[in-house]
Amino acid sequence: MKTNDQIREQIRADYASIATTNNDSCCCAGACGVTESIDATDLAEQIGYTREELEALPGDANMGLSCGNPTVIAALKEGETILDLGSGGGFDVFLAGPKVGQSGQAIGVDMTHEMIAKARKNILHYQRATGLDNVEFRLGEIEHLPVADHSVDVIISNCVLNLSMDKQQVWNEISRVLKPGGRVAVSDIALLKPLPEAVKELVESWAGCVAGAILVEEMREQMNKAGLTEIKLTPKANYVHTLVSANDPLYQKIEELFPTGESVADVITSVDIVANKPSGCCQ
Repeated sequence: MKTNDQIREQIRADYASIATTNNDSCCCAGACGVTESIDATDLAEQIGYTREELEALPGDANMGLSCGNPTVIAALKEGETILDLGSGGGFDVFLAGPKVGQSGQAIGVDMTHEMIAKARKNILHYQRATGLDNVEFRLGEIEHLPVADHSVDVIISNCVLNLSMDKQQVWNEISRVLKPGGRVAVSDIALLKPLPEAVKELVESWAGCVAGAILVEEMREQMNKAGLTEIKLTPKANYVHTLVSANDPLYQKIEELFPTGESVADVITSVDIVANKPSGCCQ
């Protein structure tokens, strides 16, 4: 069994490979949503993005790494500062930027140099398409955010928190950087039941956002411990059903390891996560 540090470096290497490889290559299969069985645009539409949104993005910002649409559940407003944890090539940051406008700011944080380079390269396309100069990308880990205390109105993230080796620390950091009254709007992978141990041992199931997923109620406990309130966790089966129906190679491997009669969708789900930091809270 690999150590946490080894798993983290494997995840970093896998996502670096995704950032530097064309989307139509099968070498990146195994990361969240990345599969040769379904087009990245088709997957994005099936989990809540519109064709209009996708066509406005830089051509390589959508790498099929989403499991939901946090910019929708965030209900972003003009002038807000949003922070995207694990921003990749800038997909959700570039969608959030026009929603917060020139008086707002959209910041992405990612631990992978190659993803940050890709996102920064896409800024020029975004500026030309929108006329806005309100996005930036910072290299950093979501357990140690390069962001000031109480400086962010909204935290978003898309299929990334499950990759962390210390999820409680991530929620603590989320609480630290949120302004009092700030909010969380995250899409992620969670579990309805415990995973078979054999699934956790699949190397590709870590980068594939499965092996690191935790039970929905465990997530709720971590959020409570970080001081967040008005927590709402909404399981959504469409992401997993889409990948299973597309004969995604990772999900095919996983299903073979499940007990007879139990399906992947009985255990693994995407989940919309919303919560608030109490007004007057100064954690």
